Amino acid sequence: MTSLPNQILLLIKKAPGLTDREITNRLRGSSAPQQPINIAARGLEGRGGLVRRKREDGLIGNYPGERVLIPRPVTAKPITSEVKGDLSEDRLKQYLENWLRHEGWEVEVAWGRSHGTDIRAFRGGKRWMIEVKGIGSRAEMRVNYFIGILGETLQRMEDPYSRYSIALPDVQQFRNLWKRLPRLAKKRTQISALFVSSSGEVIEAAD
Repeated sequence: MTSLPNQILLLIKKAPGLTDREITNRLRGSSAPQQPINIAARGLEGRGGLVRRKREDGLIGNYPGERVLIPRPVTAKPITSEVKGDLSEDRLKQYLENWLRHEGWEVEVAWGRSHGTDIRAFRGGKRWMIEVKGIGSRAEMRVNYFIGILGETLQRMEDPYSRYSIALPDVQQFRNLWKRLPRLAKKRTQISALFVSSSGEVIEAAD
């Protein structure tokens, strides 16, 4: 399956100048949220894949950049050298469970392919809901993981009194994706990111 960034590149090559909303309508449907498209488009802009600029109507359009080539299906590549140790989803859950229990939380973990929130933690009447993603085997997969975990968290954000976080391997690509997420989105949703290293260290980032 073609990755979301490649889908965007293919579309704007055929129809330059589409806004994030217009791209979302064509790729996902008119009722789909446009945030995943916005995140992917900003990532492409940072790599020179596309240019974002105002159209005549004042809206931001997306145009092919200098580095744009005809996208091709991505073949699997080995995990980059920055990834060391086991950073699979279940290993991250194990590290997070240990860390949370050490901080005095009671923890419920959905292991493997279990449905529902990945980690539910409770302490003194407080609740913390955490969605977890592993490392993935290539860079394009990690972009999709990041977009997916944000969507999962938003869909499960039903309790106004709970704290919500996403948990990801502590590698530079995930750090950059989190950094590029607009500060307003982080402030409005109050979602934080937990970065987990292969040694089990957990660092929380709010913005």
